[in-house]
Amino acid sequence: MNIPAGHPRYRSLMVRERLSEMVDRGLVTQTGLISHGRGEAFDYLMGERSLEPSLRAERAAAAYLLRAENPVVCVNGNAAALDPENIIGLAKEVPAKIEVNIFHRTEKRMDLLISYMEEKGAKDVLGRDPDARISGLDSDRALCTRSGIYGSDVILVPIEDGDRAKALADMGKTVISIDLNPLSRTSKAATVSISDEMTRALENIRRFVKEMKGKQDVIEEAVIEFSNENNRKEIVSEICSSLMSEFGRDV
Repeated sequence: MNIPAGHPRYRSLMVRERLSEMVDRGLVTQTGLISHGRGEAFDYLMGERSLEPSLRAERAAAAYLLRAENPVVCVNGNAAALDPENIIGLAKEVPAKIEVNIFHRTEKRMDLLISYMEEKGAKDVLGRDPDARISGLDSDRALCTRSGIYGSDVILVPIEDGDRAKALADMGKTVISIDLNPLSRTSKAATVSISDEMTRALENIRRFVKEMKGKQDVIEEAVIEFSNENNRKEIVSEICSSLMSEFGRDV
């Protein structure tokens, strides 16, 4: 589709076209398109920008990743399709492992996603040969690797399934979620809930990683000062304030 660069929804439309293409290639499922649209609705409410509470969560996420012993960045179909470059860049900078984990799992789709990430520059992507299971899950999302997700102490889960986020938290892991909906099960279960569009969130986390790397006192302070409950409340408050402000102008 030829979308004019000057179109007010250019970036959004280009993302939709990309996801549609990835459905045709087998990397994204059709239900993944519904998931993306649901998240995009919240991005509209946030003004399609990183709010201050989002930035605080992204800074805390960088700190948790930097102090981790075995950090892992988890990738599903939508995450791989939307921004493999920033996922790979962040994993290299921390450094952290990358593991593919999907709900609609087939060996073919797993191979497609891992091969796609490797084509984009990722090294040693985990997930092809699961040798462990996440406790409390009945779906194929329970399948994982001992050296990756199962053995992780801090895990970043962009565009996550709420049941798995809770299961990971119940295992004692620090769960960092990227989910535009601050009221989702994922956001409620996570240790650090980032309500932001995925690419913006990844870029911000990468920036904070670069700023804090090697500064242990700054890293510890960022972790201690962060309150996920307060941060989620502020996100909801900002959305409500934006809606009421818009309503007031219309009246």
